[in-house]
Order: sequence, then C-alpha cells, then structure tokens
Amino acid sequence: MSQLSQRPDNAVVGQRHRHESAAAHVTGTALYTDDLAQRLAGVLHAYPVQSTSAHAKILGLDASAALQMPGVVRVITAADIPGVNDQGAKHDEPLLPVDEVMFFGQPVAWVLGEDLEAAKAGAKAVNVDYEQLDSLITIKEAIAAGSFHGIQPEIAKGDPEAGFAQSAHVFDGEFEFSGQEHFYLETQNSLAMVDESGQIMIHCSTQHPTETQDIVSHVLGISAHEVTVQVLRMGGGFGGKEMQPHGYAALAALGAVLTGRPVRVRLDRTLDMTMTGKRHGFHATWKIGFDEQGRILALQAQLTADGGWSLDLSEPVLTRAMCHIDNSYWIPNIKVSGRIAKCHKTSQTAFRGFGGPQGMLVMEDILGRVAPQLGLDARELRRRNFYTEGQDTPYYQPVRHPERLEAAWNQVLDSAGIAAREQQIAQFNATHEHAKRGLALTPVKFGISFNLTAFNQGGALVLVYKDGSVLVNHGGTEMGQGLHTKMLQVAATALGVPLSMVRNAPTRTDKVPNTSATAASSGSDLNGGAVKDACEQIRDRLAQVAAGMLGVPAQDVRFGGGRVTALGKGETLEWTDVVKTAYFQRIQLSASGFYRTEGLHWDLSRMTGSPFTYFAYGVAASEVEVSRFDGSYVLRRVDIVHDVGDSLSPLVDLGQIEGGFVQGTGWLTLEDLRWDTSDGPGRGRVATQAASTYKIPSFSEMPEIFNVSLLQKAHEEGAVYGSKAVGEPPLMLAFSVREAIRQAVAAFGPAGRSVQLASPATPEAVFWAIESVWEGQ
Repeated sequence: MSQLSQRPDNAVVGQRHRHESAAAHVTGTALYTDDLAQRLAGVLHAYPVQSTSAHAKILGLDASAALQMPGVVRVITAADIPGVNDQGAKHDEPLLPVDEVMFFGQPVAWVLGEDLEAAKAGAKAVNVDYEQLDSLITIKEAIAAGSFHGIQPEIAKGDPEAGFAQSAHVFDGEFEFSGQEHFYLETQNSLAMVDESGQIMIHCSTQHPTETQDIVSHVLGISAHEVTVQVLRMGGGFGGKEMQPHGYAALAALGAVLTGRPVRVRLDRTLDMTMTGKRHGFHATWKIGFDEQGRILALQAQLTADGGWSLDLSEPVLTRAMCHIDNSYWIPNIKVSGRIAKCHKTSQTAFRGFGGPQGMLVMEDILGRVAPQLGLDARELRRRNFYTEGQDTPYYQPVRHPERLEAAWNQVLDSAGIAAREQQIAQFNATHEHAKRGLALTPVKFGISFNLTAFNQGGALVLVYKDGSVLVNHGGTEMGQGLHTKMLQVAATALGVPLSMVRNAPTRTDKVPNTSATAASSGSDLNGGAVKDACEQIRDRLAQVAAGMLGVPAQDVRFGGGRVTALGKGETLEWTDVVKTAYFQRIQLSASGFYRTEGLHWDLSRMTGSPFTYFAYGVAASEVEVSRFDGSYVLRRVDIVHDVGDSLSPLVDLGQIEGGFVQGTGWLTLEDLRWDTSDGPGRGRVATQAASTYKIPSFSEMPEIFNVSLLQKAHEEGAVYGSKAVGEPPLMLAFSVREAIRQAVAAFGPAGRSVQLASPATPEAVFWAIESVWEGQ
C-alpha cells in the first residue's frame, strides 16, 4: 500500500464529523463576500448598463446624463481599461465591448454609485445607440448557419463501419437537450480595495482564485504579485464560479483603482441569470449497432455543444463529454466527432460534471430508446454491456476496478428489493388506467482528474504554533461541499492530533500560490495530498525531537490522539510538550506542501491517453408514478450505492451524493432553461430569469424514500488515505429518474414501443410522450 493511501490506526479521516461551518450556516453567522462590504465605510456600488439586443454594433455611448445624477461617481467603459480588455480563457471575451455586443444583457458599461439605487438610476440614464445585426439563438440555427468556434476533436477506435456490418440490429437517431442554470444561493460578487502601497485586495466568490488573480492583473496591466485574492467561502458554485467571477473581480478592482475607494460588485438574481453562463445544451446525432444478444458492436455520434458567444471552457467541456459518452459500457468500435456552436447568448461554462453528464445522457437515452426494439428489458441491456476487466475506453485508457460497478449494481438489486418491486409495479400498472409506475436502474462510471494535465496539482501551507495548535492553508475553495472539513480531518490524521486542535484559514493567493480551480471533483485529492505532505514534513521533524526525549530511534516514534509514543515503551509525551521543546530547539514548525497526480497523460490532438487517475462508480434505482392527465410525476423511492473509496468524511460524502442526485434530477426533469427565439425586440433574452419562471427542485420533489449507501471494501490505491472524489459523479445517478419516467410512460401504450422523451422531462413533455404512446394502442 502506498504511503499516500495508508491510514494509521484511529485515524480522524473516516470519522463522521459535521461540516466545519454547519453551525454558522444554520445560525446565519457565517460570513460571505458581500457581508464584508457591509463592514466597510465608503464602499461604491457597481451596476451594469446591459445590452438590449442579442447582436448589434455599438454606434455610440453617452454617459453624460448619468454623471449628472445624484450619487453617481463614475461610469466605467472599455476606454478606462489600462491593460488587456479580456476576461476569458481564450482571449475572445472582452471585459467591456468596444464596438459590438454579442448577447442580450451583456454589460456595455458599469456605473459606480454611492449606493446601489444611485448606480441603478445612473445605469438607466446611460444612452447607447445600436445598429441591429442578425443573431443566432438556438443551437440548430447555429448548425444551419455553420457557426462554430474552437476545436473540432474526434475520438476514433476500432472500425465502426465493420461493426455496423456485423450488427444484427442498427438504430439511428437525433437528440437535443437543454442546459442548466447554476442557481447557487450566493450570486456572483466581488469586493476590491487598494491599500496605501497600491496592493489590490480582492474578496471574491470564486472557485479559482489564482485565475481570478491572473485576469485582474492583465486587465489592470500589473504583475500578479500586486493582486491578492481571498475566498472566505462561497454560497454554492457548481462550476459557475470557475471562470465567470474573473470579470466581475476585474471590474471591481478597476473601479477601486480609478476612484481610490472600495468597490462592490454583486449581481441580483435576475442580473446573474441574464449575464452568466449555463451548463451547455447539446445536440447529438447517433447510430448504434448491437449483436443478437444486445451487446454493443459499434457507435458513431456527433456532439454539438451550445457554446454561446465566446469559448470560455467550452473546449474542455466538449472533450470531457466525448470521453464520457461510453459511460459504463464497452464499445469496441466507435467514432465520435465534436464541435462547438457559436450563438448570440451567454457564454456557457463549467457546471457540475463538466460535460460528462451530457455525454453520458446521450448513451443512456439511446439505451432507453432502443431496449424495447431489441426485445430486452432496459435494465438487462445495460448490465450486458458493462465494462469487464481488461477492457479500455474509446480513448485507450484501461478501466480499473470495473468489478465495483457490478458489485454496486448487485447491492442495489438486493437492498432495494428490485425483483419483488417490479412485480408489484406490473400489478399496479395492470389495474390503474390513468396512473403508471416505472422503475429504472442506471450506472455511473466517471473519470476523476482535470483533462488538462497541468491543473492536477495542489499546494498547502501548514503552521504549528507554540501551543500545539495548527492552522491549515490550502489552495482549494469552500463552496459548501465540505472540502475544508476534509482537509481538517486529513491534517489531524497526518499529525496525530485531535480535530479540535486544527483550524482552517480562508483561501488566499498570498498564502498558497498557483493553485488549480476547485473543480473536476479533485479538490480533496489535490489539496488533501498537499496538506498531508506539509503535515508529514512537520511530523518528521517532530519525530526527531521526540526521539531524543524518549531515547529511541526516530522511526519508532508514533503520533496519535494528541500524544507521542515509542514502539515498545510505555512512556507517553503530550503533543504540546513535544512542540514546545521543538520550538526551543529552533526546529521549523511550518511547512509548504505540494502534490501532483502521477501517471496522467493526454494527447488532445488525437484524443488518446490516460487523462483520469481513477474512475468513480455508482448505481441508482428510482421509482416514479406518472399521471395520465397532466404528465406530473411523484418520485416514490430512490436507492443509491456509490463508490467513494475509503471515505475521508462519511457525513460530508453522503450529503454530496444526495445533493448531486437532486441537482441532476432538476436538470433532467424540471429546469426548463429558455431564451426568446422570436423575431421581436426581445430576441435572445433569457426568458427564465427568476425563480418564478425557472423551477429548481424543492422539498416537494424529494423522494418519499431516499436510501444512500457507500460501497464497502473500495479502497483506492494511490489517492489520499484511499479515498475517492464525490463532488460530480452522483449527479449522473439522476439518469435513473428520467429512465423510470420513460418506463412509466411506456406502460401507457402497447408493449415493445420505443419512447422518445424530451430533456428536461417536464410534466408537459411527459404528457406529450404519453399522448404519443397512447395513440399507438
């Protein structure tokens, strides 16, 4: 067993501890970025002047009337930017447009006011003259116009044409599905100020403080060491704060430099929903071949991601979608082409799963559609195509531990009593004309690591004080997912001290530099490895001190529970005494830790390699009841078995599994993201721009019975204390809900009928699906 993976006896990791900020969350005492602005005097408030067109030339901008209004201090335009006018990953996203707007609601200027109402009034007074241009709003409009940007990668393995020729059954189809609004509780916000030395301090709700620092520095035309970014905590991120916050932080910093006063940028809900990127919607065409036993022989597909007006992270989102189209299934012959549609709407961005859910949804939709035509139960069709030992992915990475998928599948079958419940469902459906039930099992195989190999690194700074207390700084950001809790448990385990002796500091770029985004489900892996490394450096130094105190070799010294002992000796030292002795011996009591994931390689030009350090597995069974009259449904029961390796923090992991599943269910069944596609003046406007028009899951959508279990005996060699990532993979377990709805819809019609189901499968969409099978009776 590797040193990284090995757990000591009585480790703090693996224990059930509550979230380190749980009490502060529920009592309202937890501070967020915008709370800090309330504690400062003289803060200016920023408000955008938004484009009223999806695509237009800017003929002129007149801010004179705004500047005459009470409380308006400054109007910021592109002309005020001293450095590079760009906030994007690909240098195609100006912070403020110079001569062309590219989506409805795009900020063309920002007004700074003494209070928010003054800034709003000033924004209304800014006059912008536009010349309307043609716009592309839907993905199909972009495809028809040949409007694409970025790379057009291809995955190819085997011989698909030969596979189709050998197939007993060949099907083809088309599938378009929607994106998703992040709807984090805390909207995008930043607070910037300049100190007496010219150092810029930015408090920001960002998942990637280092990249925020980089964007701010090049917008202002200064070096990165003149900018410090701190993340206290986020009220949710889900990927929407990986790239999107940088521009708002840069705008706040620019305002602070121009005025010499602190500047606050906080989007209200409508601004956030109209200005920020979403999960990418996709369009797919596909062709698939099966042998007589229902085993996949060949797949050919084209995936088109709806990228919006700029690239943002669309290229890696697309490639990850392509790398996950296989989900849990062996496909010997495959060819998948990808492209990114350029449309005149918000630049779509990272969202929990980062393209993986979109690729996997294509495959799950295919199997759900064709199973009746193959004369197979969808559950059996899925099982027959599971990966087995020795097989590799379409990009040639061997699949390790595929037996865990089978184990999770069988555990769900047994613990959820699937066979008996299927009989009960059949009996219910036979005796109820206007209500039908469906039950579906779906698997998840999700790769963990950044596709960009360079991002797979993490840093930490651990400080031990003279009284023995410990302060942990690491490069990951806390967005409610419990990363700080896990890092405290890792540090306590590595140092052998009680959890109460360890505290976590806010994430800051001047404590841990050059960090990667807290994304790709890798926050615990990367930062946990770095924290463990730093703690072990300190522990090894303290072992030398303790060895002298105990009269034993350093290798015989053991740390645990706040005490220091030696093998074969009864004498015990207190951790605090050893630390105090080390201080007086002038032993360094701090360390900078570093971790990088080994064994990764990826050739983007050929779409081959081993981009993932391991795969996370899971299985979900969902049962629904659907009404014939309006397509509404009730989620009756959910059973999940998920592989998190040896859990670092079981309560945190269970919360992530439940939350990810519910968020995935929202994307697939409720969250109907829409833009105005009319030819009127509102063309390109986000039509679902508030909670009143965009439905997210609430308590009423929770399953009546919700059972979640962690897969046992799932130690992951080569990961910190044998654990696995848990942030993103559970979201895809929600495919089981959509497939259960498909099964229930099918029960309204004749046996063997294929059901096409829209995504999201809203009650309206389900109603029309029922109509299509009802008419076929």
